[in-house]
Amino acid sequence: MSLDIKQIRQEFPILSSKECFYLDNAATMQKPLSVISAVDTYYKNDNANVHRGMHSLAERSTTALEDSRKSVAKFIGSAPYEIVFTKNATEALNLIAKSWGKQNLTDRDAIVLTVLEHHSNIVPWLQLQQEIGFTIHWVDIFEDGTLHMDQLDEYLANETVRLVSVTGHSNVLGVCPPLRAIIQKCHTAGALCAVDAAQLIAHQDINVADLDCDFLVFSGHKVYGPTGIGVLYAKKEHLESMPPFLGGGMMIQEVTMTEFTPAEIPAKFEAGTPPIAQAVGLHAAIDWLSQYDWKDIAEHEAMLMTYAIEKLHTIEGLTILGQPSDTPPSGCISFVMRNIHPHDLTEIIGRNGVSMRAGHHCAQPLHDRLEINASTRLSFAIYNTKEDIDNAVEEILKAIHILNPTP
Repeated sequence: MSLDIKQIRQEFPILSSKECFYLDNAATMQKPLSVISAVDTYYKNDNANVHRGMHSLAERSTTALEDSRKSVAKFIGSAPYEIVFTKNATEALNLIAKSWGKQNLTDRDAIVLTVLEHHSNIVPWLQLQQEIGFTIHWVDIFEDGTLHMDQLDEYLANETVRLVSVTGHSNVLGVCPPLRAIIQKCHTAGALCAVDAAQLIAHQDINVADLDCDFLVFSGHKVYGPTGIGVLYAKKEHLESMPPFLGGGMMIQEVTMTEFTPAEIPAKFEAGTPPIAQAVGLHAAIDWLSQYDWKDIAEHEAMLMTYAIEKLHTIEGLTILGQPSDTPPSGCISFVMRNIHPHDLTEIIGRNGVSMRAGHHCAQPLHDRLEINASTRLSFAIYNTKEDIDNAVEEILKAIHILNPTP
């Protein structure tokens, strides 16, 4: 079944404006009416705190939260008790570092990151490194953005590596590292593997059982759901052995004046009132996305990527970053313009409704590796069209004339 993009776009109220050409999906995706309605309906009809009351509102609210957990588990191929709700992927990565990492890493150990990583998969490990003193190894990239897998092999040959934490999809270059190969290498070497799927989650099918990753994280708002909710998947044995990340209500089984006993998983990691309405919205987003075939989504987005690259290559002075030949990038394209700063460019095109991102995209080590301070990024979702790209290119050309007029 091919996608009816015109019909899909009608489900997104924000796209109804004739002056909205939204190409900033790697930062956050727009929300379909079904998601907006689900959150609205929850607040109107079912709002109550969960797992704490015997009245009907509390029971309905609790059911809604746990139904969302089941929905997420089915979506990524896990068990519901392996799903922990957080407020975003960043918090989920912090939970891994400050719970599993703090418990398991010593100053004699090492972890491996890549230069493709988002700051969310860098800063928590740097913070923990300052506290514990373990080593961080970095896997470099080739000029096309693909990883130096031989470097990973060299690091894993050192028995001190306990974890490899890697993005599933670069938010700058659109490169997707070979996760299955990386995870297999990790396990062969006796190391664990964590996957940052914040960008990957909306662009291809993910099955954690098939991948065999130890941890995986993503944010609801990058899969057509609400902001304020994220997901940590972790294998049962890891969650059961990890200490609680936060303390307070909901995450306990028993508390005395001298000690406490944490609750069973996943409640052990969900201190306080959870993001209930956001979970309801995430459930609706997953239901909405699941009506479409991943093959159709991939074909549509690949068409957009090919078209955008062709159009951008016609702009004099524009250089696209990355672009591996064997595995074409997906989801986003980043570029630099000769003699024009990305912030100036995107500010001007934004005046006419073209939404794109400029800066280091929370990936400064990658930009340092590419020897640039910033880049401009356009990123796609299921509802984008060739018209979005045509308007973006047209506005880029106008901005170039303003910023760098011909003498």
